[in-house]
Order: sequence, then structure tokens, then C-alpha cells
Amino acid sequence: MTPLDFEAAYAPLWAELEAVIRTAETRRKFDGARLATLYRRVCEHLALAQARAYPIHLTQRLEGLTQSAHRLIYRRHDYGLARFARLALVDFPEAVRAHRFYLLVSALMFVLPLLMAGWAAWRDPGFILHLLDASSVQQFDSMYGDGAESLGRTRSAGDDWQMFGYYIMNNIGIGFRCFAAGIFAGIGSAAVVLFNGVQIGAVGGYLIAAGHAENFLSFVVTHSAFELTAIVLAGAAGLRLGYSWVAPGRHTRLEALRLAARHAVVIVYGVVGLLLIAAAIEAFWSSARWIAPAVKYGVGGACWLLVLAYMGWQGRPRASDEAGEAHAG
Repeated sequence: MTPLDFEAAYAPLWAELEAVIRTAETRRKFDGARLATLYRRVCEHLALAQARAYPIHLTQRLEGLTQSAHRLIYRRHDYGLARFARLALVDFPEAVRAHRFYLLVSALMFVLPLLMAGWAAWRDPGFILHLLDASSVQQFDSMYGDGAESLGRTRSAGDDWQMFGYYIMNNIGIGFRCFAAGIFAGIGSAAVVLFNGVQIGAVGGYLIAAGHAENFLSFVVTHSAFELTAIVLAGAAGLRLGYSWVAPGRHTRLEALRLAARHAVVIVYGVVGLLLIAAAIEAFWSSARWIAPAVKYGVGGACWLLVLAYMGWQGRPRASDEAGEAHAG
């Protein structure tokens, strides 16, 4: 085979490898299995070209391709700021959208009980006693009332840091329960999500009916954008685990569970990040009585829009990039 025939026969495959390398280097998703296959084929072509003493420009092109592919396949994983940035800006929102069915189911299981329990407690404040004991209800009254013991009145800077640690432990504990309970065919995750929806809704409805609407809503409006979203996402990740156990397909149940966990764990990373943000806001912003409720409502609304926009659009390829890829293909 002449050099021209050799190049004509395999040029499309080399061009495909070049395209995969370009895609990988721009930090977008790429097919790792296809990259490995192309790399092996081009290594064979390089060996043939060198053995047959083909022109230098041909062997140099193949050497460059194999070296670039080798770096991508065997590169050392980056666990520094670049990897963290990719996780936050690309991997996490992409994983959320990839699990949108489970996210929808989890959201319905959380929001509908929340609204129904909130309506029931608002219509009949005594409904809260079906879920909480009287001492807990009195504690909520004192926390969100206008008295000296109400939230934010008697707390110092040291108290804020103490509550920050408490919120981290409490919130992340809820998130992990929502996720880990999914191993029980998804029923555990559903139960945790339903329970939190009912409890949060009932407490909110009771406090609004008791005349504490402004204190309660101004307190929760900002950090709830991150905290409630995280609970729903953790529930979605747990449902993904549960579904893999119920319907493993051609895999064994253990294999299906392992594959599902590998995909869902990206969401769990994001859930932890959201809960850390929520804990910081709840400790240092939400409890601050010197901030006017109107300001908190405005910031809270902006946070909800930010979270929804982040989940829906962050990490998507730009239209110009998609058009360029389509043109190259």
C-alpha cells in the first residue's frame, strides 16, 4: 500500500480521533470508550507507517495524535480547584437534568404533602399536634414570635457560629438519609421526603395561622431555596438507587446498584454543597433581625431564581459550540 492509499484509507478515522480529542480538551463530555478504541487503531497505523518508512509528515501526524490521546487516557486525575469548578459548573447541573424524571417524582412527593399539610394546619392549628408534641409547638411559638426569646433577638456572634455547625449536621444528615434510604427499593427515600414535606408544611401553616407569618417567612425564604432544593435532589438520587434495585435490567442487582450509585453520587456532592450554603445563610442571614423582611423577601426571590436557572441552564453547551460541532460532523 502506497503512502497515499494508506492515508486515504484511514484519514476518516484519524479525523474522528482529532474531533474526540478537541471535544475532550474543551472539557465537554466525550465517549471514553470510543477514544480508547481509536487510540489503539492509530497506534497500529503509526507502527505500520514507521515500519514501512512512510513520509515524515505522515508519521509526525500519527505521533501527535497518539501522544494527545495518550495524555487524555492516562492523565492524572485533577482533584484541585479545576476539578471542583467542573463539578460545580458542569457535572452537577448536568447530572440533575439527566435525572429529571426522578427529580419530578421527588418534587411531587415533597411539594404536594407540604401544601396539603400546610393547608390543614392553617385551617385547624390543632392539626399540628398530630405531628408534634405540645412542647415542640410552644418552642416554635417562642422562636418565631415577637417576644424577647424569639429567633435572632438574643443570639450573639458566637451563637451564630454554634448554630452554623448545628445546621450543617442537621441538614446534611437529612440529605444523606434521603439518599441512602433509597437502597430499600426507593421506599426509604420516598418516606423521608414525604415526612419532611408534611412536617415543614404543617409547621409553616401553623405559624402563619398563629400570626407569625412575617417572622417565619422572612426567616425561611432565603435559605429554603438551597435547603429544600437539596432535600428534593437527595430524594431523587435515592429513587435512582431504588429503581436500579427494582429494575436491574440485564445486570445483577448489585451491579445495577453500583452503576446507579456512580451516577447519583454526583448529585449527592451537589446536595452537600447546597446544604452548606443553606446552613451559612440560615445562621448568619436568616436569623438577623436587623435586616428588614422586605429585603429578605427580595434576596430570597433572587436566590430561588438563581437556583432554578442554575439547575436548568448551567453547564449546557453554547449554541455556537453545538453549531460548530454539527458543521464539523
